[in-house]
Amino acid sequence: MSSPAEQAMSKLVSQFYAKAEAEPFREPVDWKSLGLFDYPQVVKKPMDLGQVKKNLNEGKYKSIHEAAADVRLIWKNCMTYNADGSDFYLLAQNMSKKFEEKFAKLLAEHGGEASSSEGGEQYEDPTPEEKRTFAKLLYKISKEELGTVITDLDAKCPTALVKNSAEDEVEINVDSISPKVFSEIMAFVKKCTGDNGAGGGKKKKVVGKKSKPSN
Repeated sequence: MSSPAEQAMSKLVSQFYAKAEAEPFREPVDWKSLGLFDYPQVVKKPMDLGQVKKNLNEGKYKSIHEAAADVRLIWKNCMTYNADGSDFYLLAQNMSKKFEEKFAKLLAEHGGEASSSEGGEQYEDPTPEEKRTFAKLLYKISKEELGTVITDLDAKCPTALVKNSAEDEVEINVDSISPKVFSEIMAFVKKCTGDNGAGGGKKKKVVGKKSKPSN
């Protein structure tokens, strides 16, 4: 018998599967018939909503967070393969935003239960002061350490990254980082700055909800 949190997660994935705009994400990408012969090289771990539904029905996920990670992988794969600003890229971005909103509500409703598989820890939203500290610390870590932060965010909270390939720039939107991931990354950044204060060479911007992009 699955828990109420798992049942709610299964219902959420089914709702997304049923959306008309989710049509490209329901089944594995048939790259052979579409002639996308570089797809397997670019997308290392294909995922689709049908597979997530199947895994949920068969009880293959240890937690709803694991299921959510696979759903995020679907949008990430699409955004990785398709050009920034293309129809498919924007569709995946939009679906990702909608999913995070719905998943946040699900977590709020099934909070204690949903996180029980992760030791029952509850994470508070970071304060504005903590966000400012985080932004300052990012400018003190090395290029390699920043790369680790970005890779980590890309895997756990891809909506917090805004990529500008034209300028080789990555914006980190602190407001889009979940409390749990923020806590983990903040601990990593603090550890890095405690060990060494080397400046990084990669351009980076940290934006909040009200920030305007710099010229």
